[in-house]
Amino acid sequence: MPFITIDNQEIEFEDGMTVMQACELAGVEIPRFCYHDRLSIAGNCRMCLVEMDKSPKPIASCAMPATEGMKIKTNTDSIKRARKGIMEFLLINHPLDCPICDQGGECDLQDQALHYGLDRSRYEENKRAVKNKYMGPLVGTIMTRCIHCTRCVRFSTEIAGVDDLGLLGRGENAEITTYLEKAIESELSGNVIDLCPVGALTNKPYAFKARPWELNKTESVDIFDAMGSSIRIDTLGKKTLRVLPRLNEEINEEWISDKSRFAIDGLSKERIDIPYIKRNGKLISTEWDEVLNRITQEISKHGKENTLALSGKFTDIETLFATKYFVQSLGSNFFDCRYDNAQFIENQRSSYLFNSSIQEIDNAEVILLVGTNPRWEASVLNARIRKSYINNDCKIGLIGKKIDLTYEYSHLSDNIEHLNDLLNDRSPFSELLKNSKKSLMIIGNSAINFRDGKEVLNVCSEIAKKYNISTNNFNGFNVLQQDISKAGAIDIGFYNNDFAQNFDQKIKDHISKFNPVVFLLSCDEINHSILEGAFIVYLGHHGDVLAQLANVVLPTPAYTEKSSTYVNMEGRVLQTTRCYHPLGESKEEWKIFRSLSNNFSQKLRFNNLSELRNEISNLFPVFKEINNLPSSSKLDFGSATKIENRVLEYNIKNFYMTDVISRASITMANCSREILNKVA
Repeated sequence: MPFITIDNQEIEFEDGMTVMQACELAGVEIPRFCYHDRLSIAGNCRMCLVEMDKSPKPIASCAMPATEGMKIKTNTDSIKRARKGIMEFLLINHPLDCPICDQGGECDLQDQALHYGLDRSRYEENKRAVKNKYMGPLVGTIMTRCIHCTRCVRFSTEIAGVDDLGLLGRGENAEITTYLEKAIESELSGNVIDLCPVGALTNKPYAFKARPWELNKTESVDIFDAMGSSIRIDTLGKKTLRVLPRLNEEINEEWISDKSRFAIDGLSKERIDIPYIKRNGKLISTEWDEVLNRITQEISKHGKENTLALSGKFTDIETLFATKYFVQSLGSNFFDCRYDNAQFIENQRSSYLFNSSIQEIDNAEVILLVGTNPRWEASVLNARIRKSYINNDCKIGLIGKKIDLTYEYSHLSDNIEHLNDLLNDRSPFSELLKNSKKSLMIIGNSAINFRDGKEVLNVCSEIAKKYNISTNNFNGFNVLQQDISKAGAIDIGFYNNDFAQNFDQKIKDHISKFNPVVFLLSCDEINHSILEGAFIVYLGHHGDVLAQLANVVLPTPAYTEKSSTYVNMEGRVLQTTRCYHPLGESKEEWKIFRSLSNNFSQKLRFNNLSELRNEISNLFPVFKEINNLPSSSKLDFGSATKIENRVLEYNIKNFYMTDVISRASITMANCSREILNKVA
């Protein structure tokens, strides 16, 4: 490996590194505004100047390739003077907004001005003023503060894949704009707020709510999709004010979707915070003792052995485990997590996981998408696919309705039966799969949520084996789950084969036959007509449609109000962290079922969260390790069944409103109306 000398220290570096990256290896911090590790190099702020031996003037270290024998100095008097000069130019037109700026306390310009700024200005002319631009309901603008680093432009073009932002004009008239002043049409637009090194782009819903130093910062996990992105939740009292991404190279890099970031205002709207019982067609508030006694009476009245439990999008492992064993203690095995009818193959973990790992998308040469819209189902994962498309010239094929995925792809068919052509080597995409050294197949819920779902999985497995997508050393067969709760629910066996293939009809038949007590664990996405005749006990934190139809409503904490365990789409076990105590009289679901079990012959064998988690890990060893990527297993299933004709329809119709929290969010309603032209 080559060597470079930085401040008289010899450093070994990798080919392709810039001088700035080599300086970081030497432990030298170089100031910068325009440079960002994940964006192309612009070299337009000049703050990163360093001295290079035999160069007549300072060089921009972010844009200069490091070469063998190069001698660099980063802290000479001339470099300090140059940086002070650059800072003086940047501050000539920058307004004195620090006391009222939302970026105050987290501002790169503020921090670097402390080291390189002067204590007075020599500039006596009027400061330049720029009209604020409209960028939609999420991103606020005060463009007079902009220093034209172009990070936001490069992010929107390179990472998000939309050309909504650009720089117009030259010199003093240069401005960052959305051209036609419209909303940024990207599910990742909020990331430009984090990228902006000044207060030009700010979080519009968060504006003037709090200062950074006032907030309690809690590291947690995002639950709005199945990726389990690493996030930081900023709270003030019992109010969630802001969500920011945390660096996690293996999952979300340093991005999160707009829903993860902005739907949080829904956490304080339409909340259920006390128990209710329905009397004379109206839900009346009541006490916990009364409501638990009523549930006990109804279970005995309707038949303990017929009791049914259905889980929803956000149901955590603790809730699923406690519910399952409570229902089984009553003599019932009727519980399920497949409200969307998505199928899997029993005892085959690889039939419902993203086996290759999310990070392996970076190395893919060919990707086959089957019945999935990753842009809406997992926006950050879609950005990874785009990254592979740009960096590796990755070839992508789609079986499903033609949509804008932010990158070019081959549209193979609208019909799932095209899998037959792939299996029999009759597809135009077959040749690419044959010649690829590393291919991935990503199957969406829209491909497997019908009665032929298992057949689709089996045929896809055969295709994966045929084209070496799955080998002894690597498994590129991936199922893209939409919900953070699904993989964990299947892992602990929260399903009943009696409800496979046609969930709605079979649940309806069960309820029509037995009229049982039905526990809905924040399960709001099912067709409520199938519940007719049941005694409904709704456990949740928002008063959505099914809460209003329930006979009993029990308040439970949202994801910011409890510590919960989830399994993400890769099979990683992740845990959220409680930010503040639950609102009102809300109680964690496992506590409710533990209390209910006291009224029956078999009590559940745990009394606190630690004992519950020990029970879970003893019965299911996969939960003993947190944050570890499980080793992918070889595909042990598959059959060459003929797939019947079926036109694929994506089951997410509105990215911004897919769950109880986002449906309660005013911000998401505004996005739905402005960006998708849908009225909430």
